[in-house]
Amino acid sequence: MAASNPHPRRATKLWRRLIGNDQLVLFVLAAVVGVAAAYGAIGFRIAIDAIQTLFYGARSEEVIATAQALAWWHRLLAPALGGLGIGLFVHFVMPARRNLGVAEVIEAGVLKGGRMRLRDGFTAAAASAASIGVGASVGREGPVVHLVATMGSWLAQRLRLGRSMTLTLLGCAVASGVAASFNAPIAGVFFALEVVVGHYGLSAFAPVVIAGVLGTIVVRIHLGDFPAFVVPGAEITSFTELPAFLLLGGVCAVMAILLMAGITLVATVAERTRLPGYLVPAGGGLLVGAVAVFFPEVIGVGYETTDRALGGGLGLWVLLLLLAAKTAASCLSLGSGFGGGIFSPALCIGALTGAAFGTIAVALAPALGANVSAYSIVGMGAVAGAVLGAPISTILIIFELTGDYTLTLAVMAAGAVSSLIVRQTVGNSFFTLQLARRGVDLAGGHERAVCQAIPASQLVSDRYRTVEAAMPVEEIRELLRRIPDTELYVVDAAGRLVGLLAFNDIKEAVFGPDMDPALRAGDLASLATTLIAQGETLDRALELFETTDSQYLPVVETLDSAKLVGVIRHRDALMAYNQALSDLNRERGGAR
Repeated sequence: MAASNPHPRRATKLWRRLIGNDQLVLFVLAAVVGVAAAYGAIGFRIAIDAIQTLFYGARSEEVIATAQALAWWHRLLAPALGGLGIGLFVHFVMPARRNLGVAEVIEAGVLKGGRMRLRDGFTAAAASAASIGVGASVGREGPVVHLVATMGSWLAQRLRLGRSMTLTLLGCAVASGVAASFNAPIAGVFFALEVVVGHYGLSAFAPVVIAGVLGTIVVRIHLGDFPAFVVPGAEITSFTELPAFLLLGGVCAVMAILLMAGITLVATVAERTRLPGYLVPAGGGLLVGAVAVFFPEVIGVGYETTDRALGGGLGLWVLLLLLAAKTAASCLSLGSGFGGGIFSPALCIGALTGAAFGTIAVALAPALGANVSAYSIVGMGAVAGAVLGAPISTILIIFELTGDYTLTLAVMAAGAVSSLIVRQTVGNSFFTLQLARRGVDLAGGHERAVCQAIPASQLVSDRYRTVEAAMPVEEIRELLRRIPDTELYVVDAAGRLVGLLAFNDIKEAVFGPDMDPALRAGDLASLATTLIAQGETLDRALELFETTDSQYLPVVETLDSAKLVGVIRHRDALMAYNQALSDLNRERGGAR
């Protein structure tokens, strides 16, 4: 019989080896996710244009110019009627009965191992596209981030990938989505790593870069290669202006705080009204429409208004009025329940703030040399970076949006001041404030999430001794003489925990000359107040150990039943924690 051909076998072995290589698989999936996310971002923009054309007769790029020619009642009623439809859609279609965005992506990345529902992505995107289309003063980038993140998470869950690879695919999708939204691949990559993935380890960095590059290529093929804003001749001619830019950073911090506080205030007032939840966006839309009657520049994402501020041709009073109007409209839109993001409004508000500041600065000290456009760019970066809690990514986004790299020092200085002030006063970012309002705590970040993934039942030890509550004191004394244990757990006939016998607490009653023979274990037991249910996690166990001097933590089936199932030793909990951190660092470093 002829010998079999060895080549198919070698090919099969090679294929299996390639499939078993996590990094190679991740690279392929990153490419798939990057392309899919870019088309998702393009589709979202098409949906916005279609709805804006329906309501205003123009696409995003011309909506403000077209709205200015519309009747006042049209600008008043379009956001209100649109808000009514959006409120009904959110109330009856979206399970959470609220709009979703970047905050949910951060929550999924930090606390849920990157797991999100694709259905939530599409419904939230529909609500956000409609919100922008009807004239709400919100951004389109946040909804894109949420939509593409759910796409990446869906693929990871379908392939049953682990936490690390799922989180990386989430970052790949976000990098591509941001790159496609802004035509800014570098910023997309760093935003995904800074905000979603949470680290810059090589195992995540390379796939995220691939996704960001492919997303940029796709959007440039379909939409062209050009910066989102054009800035005429913005530059710094003297380093003596640095104090002015630092002061601008402080002013931008105030505007960022006012924006976030305003949104929170509107949301709080909306929650306390007697209006049904599905009518609140209509009320907010009516107020936005009232602002748009006098200032149509507040309609939509605001790129046209941002361009006008960057151009430097607006007077001081016009800038201040537009700043107040845009801030009010954004607070009303986001606080009343419209879908959409905060990034575009923050860019616009920052550009107007910087332009107003620059107008005053140039008037007071014309010899310094910088023009209003330079201050406007710096204001964009300082406000947006503080609001997003991602100053590094925002600096890169500003540079790639404008195509101007001459203001690096000023943007970094103002952004650092603004971000520091906002972090010290109201928190890390607008997104953490959103999560805090819902009772979601991100303290501890990815490390805490890893600890929450380890169940307490995995740490339970059976090296403990129980005694029945009816055991006489003489038997307790004999037992303590025979065993090395210094703690005994007192249970009733059904195995429920009654209390604890600690040697130092009972030694006089058990071994002293005045021992009372009538005493039972239940009489001597101290109440065990620090318990953990077996359904809790390592994170909770470590918290409880900080409140007790004992080296053991009783584990019960449930806190209500109090049926003892074992104990957790403090040493075992610390070892599990150290191992979890070691595994996390290995994932970040790319070790396999």
